[in-house]
Amino acid sequence: MKYLNDLEVWQTCPVEDLWVFDKLLLSKMLEYTCGPKGVSVPKSDTYIIRPCVNLLGMGRGAYFKELNKDTSEIEDGHFWCEVFSGRHLSFDYVDGEQILCVEGIKQQGDPIYRWREWKKTNDVFPLPDLLKPLVSRHKCMNLEVIGDKIIEVHFRLNSNWKDADYSSIIPFFEGDETPKGLEGYTYKSDPNFKRLGFFVKSMTRIDTPFISI
Repeated sequence: MKYLNDLEVWQTCPVEDLWVFDKLLLSKMLEYTCGPKGVSVPKSDTYIIRPCVNLLGMGRGAYFKELNKDTSEIEDGHFWCEVFSGRHLSFDYVDGEQILCVEGIKQQGDPIYRWREWKKTNDVFPLPDLLKPLVSRHKCMNLEVIGDKIIEVHFRLNSNWKDADYSSIIPFFEGDETPKGLEGYTYKSDPNFKRLGFFVKSMTRIDTPFISI
């Protein structure tokens, strides 16, 4: 299976499917409470602010902010959306059939781009009707989900799992101390934004307790 990034996929994506890359349009089609800069929020609350389009990933430009009515203070090209709660899961599909689910683990106070671990799970998330028509034109698809709410759709697979069938990967970021006690893990360089690489644990190795970094 060939693993592409969003920049590569965008170049060949049919024009009629490019709306998937626009997270504001995706959010509207999923009937979330959201809007672009300038559109008032319905009530005072904490919202997530994100770039409408971010092909580079890693949560670039996203943050949480308390908004009252006016939204003109957020950056150009960004939108606001209601905040969802629950587990953060990433699902891969080939020809519309799910082949992988991984769960992202954070610690309280971590920035949006930071993950403490991604671990393989047995969760199942059927493709919603909105996305089924796209399967005939896109062999691979990835969904990012919080709780039961889709927050991102990609026409590619999760590249963090491209080298092997891992049970767990621990991202290693700029400024981190080298973790100790990660028995069964090996390191691979994979720089992206503030991330330097991963400590990875193969499915073929004996499970050992996760040790937080």
